[in-house]
Amino acid sequence: MELFRNVNVDWMGKKWYFLGFSLIGTVAGLISIFFINHIPLGIDFRGGAIVTVKFQQPAQVDVIRAAVEKAGVKDARIQKIGGSNDMIIALEAKAINADAIESSRQTIVNALDAAGFKGKYEASGEIVGPQVGDQLRKQAMLATLYSLAGMLVYIAFRFEMIYGVAAVVAVFHDTLFTIGMFSLTNTEISLTVIAALLTLIGYSMNDTIVVFDRIRENVKLMRRNTPTEIVNASINQTLSRTVLTSGLTFLTVVSLFLFGGPVLHGFSMALVIGIMVGTYSSIAVAAPMLVAYQNWRMEQGKSTR
Repeated sequence: MELFRNVNVDWMGKKWYFLGFSLIGTVAGLISIFFINHIPLGIDFRGGAIVTVKFQQPAQVDVIRAAVEKAGVKDARIQKIGGSNDMIIALEAKAINADAIESSRQTIVNALDAAGFKGKYEASGEIVGPQVGDQLRKQAMLATLYSLAGMLVYIAFRFEMIYGVAAVVAVFHDTLFTIGMFSLTNTEISLTVIAALLTLIGYSMNDTIVVFDRIRENVKLMRRNTPTEIVNASINQTLSRTVLTSGLTFLTVVSLFLFGGPVLHGFSMALVIGIMVGTYSSIAVAAPMLVAYQNWRMEQGKSTR
Protein backbone atom coordinates (compact mmCIF):
# COMPACT_ATOMS: atom_id res chain seq x y z
CA MET A 1 0.00 0.00 0.00
CA GLU A 2 1.39 3.39 -1.01
CA LEU A 3 0.19 6.57 0.63
CA PHE A 4 2.50 8.78 -1.39
CA ARG A 5 3.38 8.54 -5.07
CA ASN A 6 6.05 10.45 -6.96
CA VAL A 7 7.33 12.13 -3.80
CA ASN A 8 10.26 14.45 -4.46
CA VAL A 9 11.30 15.98 -1.13
CA ASP A 10 14.87 17.27 -0.78
CA TRP A 11 15.51 15.79 2.66
CA MET A 12 19.26 16.35 2.55
CA GLY A 13 18.69 20.00 1.69
CA LYS A 14 17.17 20.37 5.15
CA LYS A 15 20.00 18.63 7.00
CA TRP A 16 21.10 21.80 8.82
CA TYR A 17 17.60 22.27 10.22
CA PHE A 18 17.69 18.66 11.38
CA LEU A 19 21.10 19.18 12.94
CA GLY A 20 19.89 22.30 14.76
CA PHE A 21 16.86 20.50 16.19
CA SER A 22 18.97 17.54 17.33
CA LEU A 23 21.56 19.81 18.93
CA ILE A 24 18.95 21.85 20.81
CA GLY A 25 17.11 18.78 22.10
CA THR A 26 20.26 16.86 23.03
CA VAL A 27 22.04 19.80 24.68
CA ALA A 28 18.93 20.71 26.68
CA GLY A 29 18.71 17.11 27.89
CA LEU A 30 22.41 16.99 28.79
CA ILE A 31 22.16 20.24 30.75
CA SER A 32 19.28 18.78 32.74
CA ILE A 33 21.12 15.48 33.25
CA PHE A 34 24.33 17.09 34.54
CA PHE A 35 23.12 20.27 36.27
CA ILE A 36 19.37 20.27 36.98
CA ASN A 37 17.35 17.09 37.57
CA HIS A 38 20.15 14.63 36.74
CA ILE A 39 18.89 11.15 35.76
CA PRO A 40 15.74 10.54 37.86
CA LEU A 41 16.25 6.89 38.73
CA GLY A 42 13.29 4.96 40.12
CA ILE A 43 13.15 2.83 43.22
CA ASP A 44 14.36 -0.18 41.21
CA PHE A 45 17.78 1.46 40.91
CA ARG A 46 17.99 3.54 44.09
CA GLY A 47 16.89 0.79 46.43
CA GLY A 48 14.19 0.97 49.10
CA ALA A 49 10.88 -0.52 50.18
CA ILE A 50 7.93 -1.08 47.86
CA VAL A 51 4.56 -1.78 49.50
CA THR A 52 1.56 -2.78 47.36
CA VAL A 53 -1.72 -1.98 49.10
CA LYS A 54 -5.00 -3.47 47.90
CA PHE A 55 -7.91 -1.48 49.29
CA GLN A 56 -11.41 -2.93 49.51
CA GLN A 57 -12.89 0.45 48.62
CA PRO A 58 -11.55 3.32 46.47
CA ALA A 59 -9.01 5.48 48.32
CA GLN A 60 -7.60 8.87 47.45
CA VAL A 61 -3.86 9.27 46.91
CA ASP A 62 -3.85 12.57 48.81
CA VAL A 63 -5.45 10.94 51.85
CA ILE A 64 -2.89 8.13 51.86
CA ARG A 65 -0.02 10.58 51.40
CA ALA A 66 -1.22 12.71 54.31
CA ALA A 67 -1.48 9.63 56.55
CA VAL A 68 2.00 8.43 55.62
CA GLU A 69 3.55 11.87 56.15
CA LYS A 70 1.75 12.23 59.48
CA ALA A 71 3.49 9.03 60.59
CA GLY A 72 6.83 10.70 59.85
CA VAL A 73 7.58 8.95 56.56
CA LYS A 74 8.80 11.63 54.15
CA ASP A 75 9.48 11.49 50.38
CA ALA A 76 7.27 8.45 49.82
CA ARG A 77 6.18 7.94 46.21
CA ILE A 78 2.53 6.92 46.01
CA GLN A 79 0.93 5.74 42.78
CA LYS A 80 -2.48 4.32 42.02
CA ILE A 81 -2.43 1.20 39.86
CA GLY A 82 -4.64 1.80 36.83
CA GLY A 83 -8.38 1.92 37.51
CA SER A 84 -8.21 -0.51 40.46
CA ASN A 85 -8.23 0.22 44.18
CA ASP A 86 -4.57 -0.82 44.46
CA MET A 87 -1.73 1.54 45.27
CA ILE A 88 2.05 1.36 45.34
CA ILE A 89 3.87 3.11 48.18
CA ALA A 90 7.61 3.32 47.54
CA LEU A 91 10.19 4.66 49.96
CA GLU A 92 13.64 5.35 48.58
CA ALA A 93 16.75 4.17 50.39
CA LYS A 94 18.25 7.61 51.00
CA ALA A 95 15.30 8.51 53.23
CA ILE A 96 15.82 5.56 55.61
CA ASN A 97 18.51 3.47 57.19
CA ALA A 98 19.24 0.32 55.18
CA ASP A 99 18.82 -1.82 58.33
CA ALA A 100 15.42 -0.31 59.07
CA ILE A 101 13.68 -0.95 55.76
CA GLU A 102 11.40 -3.60 57.27
CA SER A 103 10.45 -1.38 60.19
CA SER A 104 9.77 1.48 57.80
CA ARG A 105 7.43 -0.76 55.84
CA GLN A 106 5.61 -1.55 59.08
CA THR A 107 5.44 2.19 59.75
CA ILE A 108 3.51 2.61 56.50
CA VAL A 109 1.10 -0.13 57.58
CA ASN A 110 0.66 1.50 61.00
CA ALA A 111 0.01 4.85 59.32
CA LEU A 112 -2.81 3.35 57.26
CA ASP A 113 -4.33 1.75 60.36
CA ALA A 114 -4.16 5.04 62.23
CA ALA A 115 -5.93 6.77 59.34
CA GLY A 116 -8.93 4.46 59.69
CA PHE A 117 -8.07 1.89 57.02
CA LYS A 118 -7.52 -1.00 59.42
CA GLY A 119 -9.13 -4.17 58.10
CA LYS A 120 -9.95 -2.47 54.79
CA TYR A 121 -6.83 -3.39 52.88
CA GLU A 122 -4.17 -6.00 52.28
CA ALA A 123 -0.52 -4.98 52.14
CA SER A 124 2.38 -6.90 50.65
CA GLY A 125 5.88 -5.60 50.18
CA GLU A 126 9.26 -6.23 48.69
CA ILE A 127 12.68 -4.81 49.32
CA VAL A 128 15.15 -3.53 46.77
CA GLY A 129 18.43 -3.05 48.59
CA PRO A 130 20.93 -0.34 47.59
CA GLN A 131 23.38 -2.98 46.37
CA VAL A 132 20.71 -4.66 44.22
CA GLY A 133 19.74 -1.25 42.82
CA ASP A 134 23.36 -0.55 41.91
CA GLN A 135 23.66 -3.95 40.23
CA LEU A 136 20.47 -3.36 38.23
CA ARG A 137 21.80 0.02 37.10
CA LYS A 138 25.02 -1.55 35.82
CA GLN A 139 23.16 -4.37 34.09
CA ALA A 140 20.80 -1.94 32.38
CA MET A 141 23.74 0.08 31.07
CA LEU A 142 25.57 -3.01 29.88
CA ALA A 143 22.44 -4.34 28.15
CA THR A 144 22.12 -1.09 26.22
CA LEU A 145 25.81 -1.00 25.24
CA TYR A 146 25.85 -4.68 24.22
CA SER A 147 22.80 -4.21 22.02
CA LEU A 148 24.44 -1.23 20.28
CA ALA A 149 27.69 -3.16 19.75
CA GLY A 150 25.85 -6.19 18.38
CA MET A 151 23.90 -4.07 15.92
CA LEU A 152 27.07 -2.31 14.78
CA VAL A 153 28.67 -5.67 13.95
CA TYR A 154 25.54 -6.92 12.18
CA ILE A 155 25.08 -3.85 9.96
CA ALA A 156 28.80 -3.59 9.20
CA PHE A 157 28.67 -7.22 8.05
CA ARG A 158 25.45 -6.83 6.04
CA PHE A 159 26.31 -3.45 4.51
CA GLU A 160 29.54 -1.52 5.14
CA MET A 161 31.16 -0.20 8.28
CA ILE A 162 29.97 3.36 7.59
CA TYR A 163 26.38 2.11 7.50
CA GLY A 164 26.85 0.48 10.88
CA VAL A 165 28.48 3.57 12.39
CA ALA A 166 25.72 5.84 11.06
CA ALA A 167 22.99 3.54 12.38
CA VAL A 168 24.56 3.23 15.85
CA VAL A 169 25.10 6.99 16.09
CA ALA A 170 21.43 7.50 15.19
CA VAL A 171 20.30 5.00 17.84
CA PHE A 172 22.63 6.54 20.44
CA HIS A 173 21.12 9.92 19.53
CA ASP A 174 17.62 8.47 20.09
CA THR A 175 18.53 6.96 23.45
CA LEU A 176 20.25 10.10 24.72
CA PHE A 177 17.42 12.30 23.47
CA THR A 178 14.81 10.14 25.24
CA ILE A 179 16.72 10.03 28.54
CA GLY A 180 17.17 13.80 28.27
CA MET A 181 13.40 14.25 27.95
CA PHE A 182 12.90 12.11 31.06
CA SER A 183 15.36 14.32 32.92
CA LEU A 184 13.76 17.55 31.69
CA THR A 185 10.32 16.36 32.81
CA ASN A 186 11.76 14.78 35.99
CA THR A 187 10.07 11.46 35.18
CA GLU A 188 11.50 8.44 36.99
CA ILE A 189 13.39 5.81 35.01
CA SER A 190 12.46 2.31 36.14
CA LEU A 191 13.21 -1.16 34.81
CA THR A 192 10.14 -0.93 32.55
CA VAL A 193 11.56 2.26 31.04
CA ILE A 194 14.84 0.43 30.34
CA ALA A 195 12.78 -2.26 28.60
CA ALA A 196 11.15 0.48 26.52
CA LEU A 197 14.57 1.93 25.64
CA LEU A 198 15.79 -1.46 24.45
CA THR A 199 12.60 -1.78 22.39
CA LEU A 200 13.28 1.68 21.00
CA ILE A 201 16.81 0.65 19.98
CA GLY A 202 15.48 -2.29 17.98
CA TYR A 203 12.65 -0.26 16.45
CA SER A 204 14.89 2.63 15.40
CA MET A 205 17.52 0.27 14.01
CA ASN A 206 14.91 -1.59 11.96
CA ASP A 207 13.62 1.67 10.48
CA THR A 208 17.16 2.73 9.60
CA ILE A 209 17.94 -0.62 7.97
CA VAL A 210 14.88 -0.29 5.71
CA VAL A 211 16.17 3.07 4.42
CA PHE A 212 19.74 1.76 4.11
CA ASP A 213 18.58 -1.30 2.18
CA ARG A 214 16.85 0.91 -0.37
CA ILE A 215 19.94 3.13 -0.58
CA ARG A 216 22.09 0.07 -1.32
CA GLU A 217 19.73 -0.96 -4.12
CA ASN A 218 19.66 2.52 -5.61
CA VAL A 219 23.45 2.83 -5.56
CA LYS A 220 23.49 0.08 -8.19
CA LEU A 221 20.54 1.48 -10.16
CA MET A 222 21.48 5.19 -10.04
CA ARG A 223 25.21 5.07 -10.73
CA ARG A 224 25.29 8.47 -12.40
CA ASN A 225 23.52 10.26 -9.56
CA THR A 226 25.17 11.97 -6.61
CA PRO A 227 24.98 10.49 -3.07
CA THR A 228 22.54 13.24 -2.10
CA GLU A 229 20.19 12.37 -4.97
CA ILE A 230 20.37 8.66 -4.20
CA VAL A 231 19.61 9.13 -0.50
CA ASN A 232 16.76 11.56 -1.19
CA ALA A 233 15.22 9.12 -3.66
CA SER A 234 15.58 6.22 -1.22
CA ILE A 235 13.88 8.10 1.63
CA ASN A 236 11.05 9.21 -0.64
CA GLN A 237 10.52 5.66 -1.92
CA THR A 238 10.25 4.25 1.63
CA LEU A 239 8.17 7.16 2.97
CA SER A 240 4.82 5.36 2.68
CA ARG A 241 6.16 2.38 4.58
CA THR A 242 7.67 4.64 7.24
CA VAL A 243 4.46 6.62 7.78
CA LEU A 244 2.25 3.52 7.88
CA THR A 245 4.47 1.54 10.25
CA SER A 246 5.51 4.38 12.55
CA GLY A 247 2.10 6.05 12.43
CA LEU A 248 0.14 2.98 13.49
CA THR A 249 2.68 2.10 16.18
CA PHE A 250 2.62 5.68 17.43
CA LEU A 251 -1.19 5.65 17.75
CA THR A 252 -0.95 2.46 19.80
CA VAL A 253 1.62 3.79 22.27
CA VAL A 254 -0.19 7.13 22.57
CA SER A 255 -3.30 5.20 23.63
CA LEU A 256 -1.16 3.31 26.14
CA PHE A 257 0.26 6.60 27.41
CA LEU A 258 -3.16 8.24 27.80
CA PHE A 259 -5.12 5.31 29.20
CA GLY A 260 -2.53 2.88 30.57
CA GLY A 261 -2.42 4.40 34.03
CA PRO A 262 0.52 5.51 36.20
CA VAL A 263 2.20 2.10 36.30
CA LEU A 264 2.75 2.17 32.52
CA HIS A 265 3.35 5.91 32.35
CA GLY A 266 7.15 5.77 32.12
CA PHE A 267 7.15 2.80 29.74
CA SER A 268 4.63 4.35 27.34
CA MET A 269 6.26 7.79 27.56
CA ALA A 270 9.60 6.31 26.50
CA LEU A 271 7.94 4.62 23.53
CA VAL A 272 6.05 7.76 22.48
CA ILE A 273 9.23 9.84 22.48
CA GLY A 274 11.32 7.00 21.07
CA ILE A 275 9.11 6.23 18.08
CA MET A 276 9.01 9.88 17.06
CA VAL A 277 12.74 10.47 17.45
CA GLY A 278 13.61 7.02 16.08
CA THR A 279 11.72 7.63 12.85
CA TYR A 280 13.19 11.12 12.65
CA SER A 281 16.79 9.98 13.19
CA SER A 282 16.66 7.46 10.32
CA ILE A 283 16.12 10.38 7.97
CA ALA A 284 17.77 13.26 9.79
CA VAL A 285 20.81 11.67 11.48
CA ALA A 286 21.81 8.37 9.84
CA ALA A 287 21.19 9.38 6.20
CA PRO A 288 23.11 12.72 6.34
CA MET A 289 26.10 10.93 7.92
CA LEU A 290 26.10 8.48 5.04
CA VAL A 291 25.95 11.29 2.48
CA ALA A 292 28.74 13.22 4.22
CA TYR A 293 30.99 10.15 4.19
CA GLN A 294 30.31 9.35 0.54
CA ASN A 295 30.98 12.97 -0.48
CA TRP A 296 34.20 12.96 1.53
CA ARG A 297 35.31 9.73 -0.11
CA MET A 298 34.60 11.18 -3.56
CA GLU A 299 36.63 14.28 -2.73
CA GLN A 300 39.49 12.12 -1.51
CA GLY A 301 39.38 10.17 -4.76
CA LYS A 302 39.57 13.36 -6.80
CA SER A 303 42.49 14.73 -4.79
CA THR A 304 44.59 11.60 -5.36
CA ARG A 305 44.28 11.78 -9.15
